[in-house]
Amino acid sequence: MDPDRVLEGLDPEQTEAARALRGPVCILAGAGTGKTRAITHRIAHAVSSGVVFEQQVLAVTFTARAAGEMRGRLRGLGAPRVQARTFHAAALRQLSFFWPQVIGGEKPTLIESKLQAVARAANSVGVQPDRTGLRDLASEIEWAKVTQVRPTDYEKTVAKTSRQAPMPPGEIARVFEAYEALCRERNLLDFESMLELTAGMINEYPAIAQRVRDQYRYFVVDEFQDVNPLQKLLLDAWLGDRDDLCVVGDPSQTIYSFAGATPGYLTGFAARYPHATVVRLVRDYRSTPQVVRVANHVIAQARGTTSAGHLTLQAQRPDGPDPMYQEYEDEPAEATGVARKISVLLENGTPAGEIAILVRTNSQSAAYEQALADEGVPFTVRGTKRFFERPEIKQAVHTLRGARHEAAGEAPEPLVHTVRQLLGQLGLTDQAPEGRQARERWESLAALAQLAEDMAAKPAPDGRAVTMADLVDELEVRMATEHAPGFEGVTLASLHSAKGLEWDAVFLVGLTEGMMPIIYAETDEQVEEERRLFYVGVTRAREHLAMSWSLARSPGGRKSRKPSRFLDGLRPASPSTSARRAERRKGGVARCRVCGNALGETAERKLGRCLDCPSSYDEALLERLRDWRRANAQEQKVPAYVVFTDATLQAIAEQEPTSVSQLSAVSGVGAVKLDRYGEAVLALVSGAEPADVMGDPAGDNGEEAADD
Repeated sequence: MDPDRVLEGLDPEQTEAARALRGPVCILAGAGTGKTRAITHRIAHAVSSGVVFEQQVLAVTFTARAAGEMRGRLRGLGAPRVQARTFHAAALRQLSFFWPQVIGGEKPTLIESKLQAVARAANSVGVQPDRTGLRDLASEIEWAKVTQVRPTDYEKTVAKTSRQAPMPPGEIARVFEAYEALCRERNLLDFESMLELTAGMINEYPAIAQRVRDQYRYFVVDEFQDVNPLQKLLLDAWLGDRDDLCVVGDPSQTIYSFAGATPGYLTGFAARYPHATVVRLVRDYRSTPQVVRVANHVIAQARGTTSAGHLTLQAQRPDGPDPMYQEYEDEPAEATGVARKISVLLENGTPAGEIAILVRTNSQSAAYEQALADEGVPFTVRGTKRFFERPEIKQAVHTLRGARHEAAGEAPEPLVHTVRQLLGQLGLTDQAPEGRQARERWESLAALAQLAEDMAAKPAPDGRAVTMADLVDELEVRMATEHAPGFEGVTLASLHSAKGLEWDAVFLVGLTEGMMPIIYAETDEQVEEERRLFYVGVTRAREHLAMSWSLARSPGGRKSRKPSRFLDGLRPASPSTSARRAERRKGGVARCRVCGNALGETAERKLGRCLDCPSSYDEALLERLRDWRRANAQEQKVPAYVVFTDATLQAIAEQEPTSVSQLSAVSGVGAVKLDRYGEAVLALVSGAEPADVMGDPAGDNGEEAADD
């Protein structure tokens, strides 16, 4: 293709990025600014200009869907042989190829989920977590591995970094060590070890390094703000001493720090490569000016390490409707209200597949599933098991393959009729069934039927009618690229799983303190990550944006919840952020009650003193508080810090409150926790034993602690 034609249709900043063909390039791309367009046109421009051969380009991203989209665009631009893969797919391919000559013997079994292996490892060392604890253990081991922390160093690292471990660090270290031993004994390989082995193989074997680096000479890494230390280790191994590296990302969309990702590689790129070309994409082609204004307001309030580099978006679309802000009495009322608003959108012509409800935690989903079902609105829940690995899909694909062979040489029946008849034998009915599991199975089969309808609606490239063989061939391609067919329904998804997606209409729900930001976000850095997560949610909307919250969990419940602080200055009658800050300044700076110095850290403000100032407290009282907290956490099946953090317990032990008003003045004791635990805590302060004051006044798992 003519190199100049590749650049047609790009805006000035995208063109600047596409023309930067050699050396290190950093593209800071805001949400909706066309980053995929910029990097694919840059690759095609480099190929068509003769700078690099197609086969020498490796474009890396984080999801199979994004990699598939990139490959599709590159095919359309005349560069079909460019390799666009996830980190894991690229590493697996290289490790599999070189395994016989480097290690030899039987190749290990790749495990996609650690849960079963972690459960066995935990049992072998006498740790028996419940299902939630098991998932926390697996996640913590994954964090340790991607940040290159060994089992023997885990406890020390947790103490040094003040990381909130989901259970005693010593227990986690023992399980971690047993897990690694189990993987070695059973020849199992998880994703993290796969990346580490691939990097080690390249770094330790010069011949392999030369082979890999001869193959790949030109690198592009998408979503660079989400790279973790292990992925960076592999990227550096691929690069060697070369610098033909283009990275793309947005510090304001860093939402995986809890899993080991760090925006530091992106924000520090220009420092590492002083001669780098840096391009900023700020023209937002996705969202209306009304949505963009909300997004810019949210991220402008950011503080901390990623705030300085935030991009101010410039809307390119025509005006749209104003964002909606809605307060509800309770959660069921909020879910019902949102479902009814969606019904109106559907009646006015917005397709169901272009509407999404985004929640902070998966536990919020059930109320909206029920409300949508009651309203007769089709929906799908995102984030469940990968499409082509679902049992019903494997069975359906097997059935369709058989039908292809049976139909060979015979006059084919209309495709849609045949597919629906075959899938009907597997459980596809005209109406969705009740129950989440049954509905998910039905949605999967319905997605296959929808794919058949979409293909049958247009003729094959040679003009003939589409056949079963064409459908099976399409499924084979989609299975290879993990490109799942869509189900035409409203999407229910967590904010994290919505990253990289967009819809015409987005409903951000449950926006209360304690949920957004989540109650576990205690440090300033954690709160800022929650702000970025909210920003990601806002920027998923093209035209319609609705934000809502409820005052109580259940009908008739205490209306103690407060709207999220991230809505300040946005929702009607809410204080501006600057007014809040002025109010805090007027109230004076928090000072240590021992030395009088200003308190800076969150833990210091909770204690009311500097961390290194002397403190006298009743050690027996603190022990009673800890025992009581542990028992409550076990009963509610939540981490102990959800009840009260260590800093809050120590502050209570130091101040020994004797009344509700005194207890409410302790930092970390909000209205909800005061109502839930106040009586028990005051009893403990007065000398009661934990067993005498046990009980869960809330009767739930602590998710309602919205004031704290």
